[in-house]
Amino acid sequence: MNAAPDSPPVSPSLTRRRRTFFAPLWLLGWAALLMLVAAVVYWNSATTTTIVVIRHAEKQIGTIDDAPLSPQGEQRATRLAQMFGDPEAFGRVEQIYVTDTRRTQQTVAGLAQRLALKPVVLQGKLSPGEIARRVLHENRGRLALVVGHGNTVPQIVKELSDARQVPALGEEEFDTMYVVTVPTIGKSSVLRMKY
Repeated sequence: MNAAPDSPPVSPSLTRRRRTFFAPLWLLGWAALLMLVAAVVYWNSATTTTIVVIRHAEKQIGTIDDAPLSPQGEQRATRLAQMFGDPEAFGRVEQIYVTDTRRTQQTVAGLAQRLALKPVVLQGKLSPGEIARRVLHENRGRLALVVGHGNTVPQIVKELSDARQVPALGEEEFDTMYVVTVPTIGKSSVLRMKY
């Protein structure tokens, strides 16, 4: 009988070597796929946080340490409530931060009432950097308002935006408003305006 010659048997060690050769390529492919999925998830979860930073309105000049707002300051507080007090859910202020002074709390009293919000009172011992970190942490992807003082507002804006220098507020400058946008990906920006 004519028997067909048998093909030589394949050595198991040769097969094993091929598998070990392709294993790093498979691992590299899986790692690339996982990184791509992670990048897409991170990109889709990216948000922009908007923080409005203002100085309290004009206060009464006198000997009282914690002076209330002057009539001019009350008008400015009313203007602030008109600007941001729309109760419509779209584009509204979601959190208000004030210091433990009467003038900052009175500046936003009308706005807080219109929005049915209770302002968060920050302790006076917090540094501008701590205030900025707290506000960013608690309001990721949202809109918040911070009412500070003439000496703290520029520092808070600087900490929020990583700006090199923010101009100091003048002694009688109560009408400056900073709108700081902080994206998860990219650089922050600052809009300075008067109200």
